Amino acid sequence: MTALRQSAIRELEKIPEDKIGFILQIMQGINGLYDDKQSERQEAFVKLERLRKKGTAVDYDAELASYREEKYGK
Repeated sequence: MTALRQSAIRELEKIPEDKIGFILQIMQGINGLYDDKQSERQEAFVKLERLRKKGTAVDYDAELASYREEKYGK
């Protein structure tokens, strides 16, 4: 156990019993924020992978001309 964790436990032991519920809510909230952030990143990455166009455009000038033709009709 790290010194920081031991210090945190000593501080928790000083807190009155009726206040422990508040501390638990704070700790659970912090853990939830960390977990949600990681899962949000993971979900965003999956969405980007789905949206990514999978193609083999070799002639970039022709590809650009095709998009211009499609968009502007020129």
